[in-house]
Amino acid sequence: MGVTRRDFLKWSGSAGVVGAAMCMGISVRPVEAYAAGLSILKAKVTTTICPYCAVGCGLIVQTDKKTGKLLNTEGDPDHPINQGSLCAKGAGLYQMTVNPDRMDKVLYRAPFSDKWETKSWDWALSRIAERVKKTRDASFVHKNTQGQVVNRTTAIAHVGSAALDNEECWVLQAIMRALGLVYIEHQARI
Repeated sequence: MGVTRRDFLKWSGSAGVVGAAMCMGISVRPVEAYAAGLSILKAKVTTTICPYCAVGCGLIVQTDKKTGKLLNTEGDPDHPINQGSLCAKGAGLYQMTVNPDRMDKVLYRAPFSDKWETKSWDWALSRIAERVKKTRDASFVHKNTQGQVVNRTTAIAHVGSAALDNEECWVLQAIMRALGLVYIEHQARI
């Protein structure tokens, strides 16, 4: 078997590169990955769905086990819809969550007022519950004109969110129907 000039140059060039790499301290032995030292490895891993649109892309969310603080979000490669890929909004989900400019207080503007007031979440939720109960009690119909039991109110409507997954939608529908709502809609942006 004869060695051609081209083969000789390929083999000697490869040997020269390997020799130079070894002289510089580069090793071909397996090394520990950089990610092995990250605190994310000790985090609680949860799968969820992206809250932005109704496509339903899967996410992997890592949170600190002690504080519950969000550490990282990434696409779920095992999810059948997005297979690990995310759009720009889904990829930026982490920044939305830890953004220091994110609203974390309730702003309330009283009727006919031109000023916003900062209120607590407890106050806001109690106020919403009071108004829903007052409106439902004032407009609730137990029987229709034919005497049939209908147990409904037409004074309240509900519009769902595309950010909800199926389980959340089911619970929300059950609550709205238990209140007697007739006008229930879901806002899915597909």
